[in-house]
Amino acid sequence: MPEIPFLLAAIVVVALIFDYTNGAMDSGNAIATVVSTKVLSPRTAVAMAAVLNLLGAFIGTKVASTMGKGIVNADMVMGCHSLILAALLGAIVWNGLTWYLGLPSSSSHSLVGGLMGAAIAHGGWASLNYQSILEKIILPLLLSPLTGFIAGYLLMLALAWMFVRANPRKANNAFRRLQVVSAALMATSHGTNDAQKTMGIITLALFLFGMIPEMEVPTWVKWACAGAMVLGTATGGWKIIKTMGHKIFKLEAVHGFAAETAATMVVNTASHFGAPISTTHVISAAVLGVGSSKRLSAVRWGVAGRMVVAWVLTIPAAALVGAVCLYVLKALGCT
Repeated sequence: MPEIPFLLAAIVVVALIFDYTNGAMDSGNAIATVVSTKVLSPRTAVAMAAVLNLLGAFIGTKVASTMGKGIVNADMVMGCHSLILAALLGAIVWNGLTWYLGLPSSSSHSLVGGLMGAAIAHGGWASLNYQSILEKIILPLLLSPLTGFIAGYLLMLALAWMFVRANPRKANNAFRRLQVVSAALMATSHGTNDAQKTMGIITLALFLFGMIPEMEVPTWVKWACAGAMVLGTATGGWKIIKTMGHKIFKLEAVHGFAAETAATMVVNTASHFGAPISTTHVISAAVLGVGSSKRLSAVRWGVAGRMVVAWVLTIPAAALVGAVCLYVLKALGCT
């Protein structure tokens, strides 16, 4: 068995810590609506999300492939073993700040930004894979929230038209049951997209250290990342739940069902094409779309505006921190 360098071991540990924080933060996105509508208790919702995140983590590896070889030209950063650690630190710092402020920012794009910043700091702008970044990162970054908003808006309008003559009490009871299903699907899709991002990062680190011959995700990496995300999910992201479930728009069961169903469709489509999108962006936009279908004044647009600012700043802010972290690590003697 080959000797494992200390720096590589540290990178794997930090990556799993990041995955843990991702689960802790983004679990709130998957279950916020089902908790805020009181369909499930927080404890039950978190347990359900944890199990289904684990299941989703093993569905496909296209997103992991994008993270591992679709952002950075591996040949240009082969000699920089500290690059992945700097990228992770940049993502963790930005995640910690937005978590403290209670903003549903994107762990995914924090990681992308941290990786881009560290790569630029080491190999210059040519070290980035621009075509893949445009197709798999930038366009989905712009289109996925818009698609989530439109899907939530149209689905809510369709449901309102279909059940306009239904008994309100019976309809509400039906959607309370349906929302359990939609929340379960949302949690699974979260695992399918988000857990794979850290898998791709660890796989890239193993490749840079020469521990694997090609960019294929080892089985132990899948289990480790899935397990870390499950532990994070089990702790819950209560600040994010509060923002998502109460501060944007006062949700009822039908609204939660519509938002979760719309978001699940968008996230699963992105995962199919290997795009590491933000489940945070999508479910937040879907909630906004559902709220707007009732009336524009039903949405607290001030909170929504703060969320958009956090979204826009995430990649450049995390990139800046990632670059600074790389310079610091090199100054400390890390190669």
